Amino acid sequence: MSLRILLLLLVSTALPARADTVWLSNGDRLTGEILLLDGGKLALKTKYAGRVLIDWKDIDTLSADKPLMLRRSSLDSEKSERLKPAGKGMVRLVNGGEQVVALAEINRLLPPRPLLQDRVWEGNLDAKLDMERNEDRTDEWKLKGNTRIEHGRWRHVLRGELEHETENGEKTEDNWELEYDLDRFFTDHWFWRGGYEHQEDHFENVSRQRILGTGPGYRFWDTELGRFDLIGQFNRVRLDSPYLDLSFDSWSLEWDFKRLLWGSRLEFYSTAEIQVPQIAEVDYVFDGEAGLRYHVNDWARLSLLYELNQLRGLGSTFSDRHYLIGLGIGW
Repeated sequence: MSLRILLLLLVSTALPARADTVWLSNGDRLTGEILLLDGGKLALKTKYAGRVLIDWKDIDTLSADKPLMLRRSSLDSEKSERLKPAGKGMVRLVNGGEQVVALAEINRLLPPRPLLQDRVWEGNLDAKLDMERNEDRTDEWKLKGNTRIEHGRWRHVLRGELEHETENGEKTEDNWELEYDLDRFFTDHWFWRGGYEHQEDHFENVSRQRILGTGPGYRFWDTELGRFDLIGQFNRVRLDSPYLDLSFDSWSLEWDFKRLLWGSRLEFYSTAEIQVPQIAEVDYVFDGEAGLRYHVNDWARLSLLYELNQLRGLGSTFSDRHYLIGLGIGW
């Protein structure tokens, strides 16, 4: 080993590890890695306490020796090469030149990502396997997943479900569904959604269902601790079956709710949609679910889910309920 390489190794081990620093209004100072600022909460990863959430209003100033994507009052992001501490309630942005801005003007911080530098990406994939060995041999498995990517003024939401069941070696369930929604934000809360949903079922009277819809949405909150969206849409629906093909319009109301509890280890979530078709035979169609996910670690989940599908028409109500326990991954 040459003397130059040895000297470089000694110098690198002697230098302190680069870390982001947060100064709080009570005089405390925290060091770690800035993960995300969103919804008034700064997520800081520390060596001594793991991931901690800090109220943005309780921070005096902060510093970071790495690039960060920063969003101020508008929905567009800008890049800062470094952050330097400034006066109380202020921070100095370094990007070629230097600029002092108030912390109150900043509503999002995150490290730049590949491709879309200001994107925020999250998702879940849950799996359930049920094997019965009684008089009949029944094998059932189900996959449910969702993901969302937000960047700038745009948000992409993708949901999918796949179900397969065999009884004594013969298929009794074989269906899948996929939904894609694209949201365009005009303010921090209001957005417009356009989406398409496709379902296939080889064992039901309606073998194919397609829904194309659009309408306004309102985001009540979307933070590190949870979110709540409410969306109203006008839809065009087409149903295909071996006996009859049917097309009609409908109005729908959808919600998407998530909340982290118990130190962010437990997650309660609920999504639902109620549709009012513009046909005399059907009063409404409800499709909803609610569940709990226990975060075993940063990526593994244990899930408990309740599903309710309900149709009201011709003076009768038809309901289909499912209880699912499974394993999953999250990101």
